[in-house]
Amino acid sequence: MKFIVETSARHVHVTQEDLETLFGKGYELTKKKDLSQPGQFACNEKVTIVGTKKEMTASILGPVRPETQVELSLTDARSIGVVAPVRESGDIAGSGACKLVGPAGEVELKEGVIAAKRHIHATPEDAEKLGVKDKDVVSVKVDTEGRSLVFGDVVVRVSPKYALAMHIDTDESNAAGCGREVYGEIVR
Repeated sequence: MKFIVETSARHVHVTQEDLETLFGKGYELTKKKDLSQPGQFACNEKVTIVGTKKEMTASILGPVRPETQVELSLTDARSIGVVAPVRESGDIAGSGACKLVGPAGEVELKEGVIAAKRHIHATPEDAEKLGVKDKDVVSVKVDTEGRSLVFGDVVVRVSPKYALAMHIDTDESNAAGCGREVYGEIVR
């Protein structure tokens, strides 16, 4: 069974409190476009991520979250001089630090910078068809023209709130030569 493999570019998730610090009291995110995962969306708002070497801009993804989190590729992290351990989304304890700058203020993150661990979102029905369960770690073969490869250490995340898709970062996407529409399949 094949599934879409999507490239997740650098982005930021923010709490309502940090959103208001960055953009002003009472500020609300404005939707640019829906993402593949139900209820998730890319926002018009962008922030500057400041590291020890330089800075870069990233879009905010909505809706607001319980914790602010910055997701970078390892290349992005090295480039701006921040630590970004490879972690599952939400596992930010002891992760990298940076400063976020918005039009109305700044937020110093003592932790929250990660390189997202590659993962598959699946509904319980999709997981059953794939023969996997929540938190399984699998390998996924991605067929692309001239750069096919097998990604190991792919975490399966199962929830009725998900839509079937695998997420990789820009470094991984470039390594596999991924274009616009790429599919993968679990290999045993």
